[in-house]
Amino acid sequence: MEQKEIRSLLEQVAAGALPIEEAMLRLKGAPFEDLGFAKPDHHRALRQGIAEVIYGAGKTPEQICTIATAMLARGQRTVLITRMDAQAADYVGAAVPLRYDALSRVGVAGTLPEPDGVGKIVVATGGTSDMPVAEEAAQTAEAFGNRVTRLYDVGVSGLHRLLAHSEDIMSARVIIAIAGMEGALASVIGGLADCPVIAVPTSVGYGAAFGGLAALLAMLNSCASGVSVVNIDNGFGAGYLASMINHMGGGNENTLPGM
Repeated sequence: MEQKEIRSLLEQVAAGALPIEEAMLRLKGAPFEDLGFAKPDHHRALRQGIAEVIYGAGKTPEQICTIATAMLARGQRTVLITRMDAQAADYVGAAVPLRYDALSRVGVAGTLPEPDGVGKIVVATGGTSDMPVAEEAAQTAEAFGNRVTRLYDVGVSGLHRLLAHSEDIMSARVIIAIAGMEGALASVIGGLADCPVIAVPTSVGYGAAFGGLAALLAMLNSCASGVSVVNIDNGFGAGYLASMINHMGGGNENTLPGM
């Protein structure tokens, strides 16, 4: 049960429209469910505002399917599954409604929420090779109820490509800057934008890029204020954080969209 539903439940009790006993029955569910190989945290949306996400890598298709089914059965409307391969997607999709993106390896079981974030999240990449990580960020943000604008292949080797999207940069509430190689994109965007910039280094690059370490260190040393950095190839972490920022200060007491 998500925060919005619990708030509505309590308001009904306060208004006398719902008996206390019935409300207690709805809230009575255990905070987690023991599936033997996994323990889905059904109360995470209540504590954090966003429900638990399934990390698909290393799990069998059967395990992913069982966890997702359990979450949906307990009222979670949207189940985000990251790093899921096509074989697992086929298996899960045969059991529950699933939207799968092969590029990012992100699956969304159930239904996508209507966007309720304050503004828009811009996801920008240095090159086309960064798109798998970018789509993980974008798909994550959309699954959490955000409008996303994608700006792909706007790296600093052709700065005019980025400047052509100045309006998108200036009007964003959060920007996710994703780049490999030397990772300069985050600093450039940070110098143009008046909103938080989340930098994501990718493992794209030649030998001296050291699998994304060069971009990571460059982003950590950015001279642009307002730039934060997540781990190498961590599009999910960037999308999650961007959603948190985009749901703050919107005049909604429920600051995060539970699922």
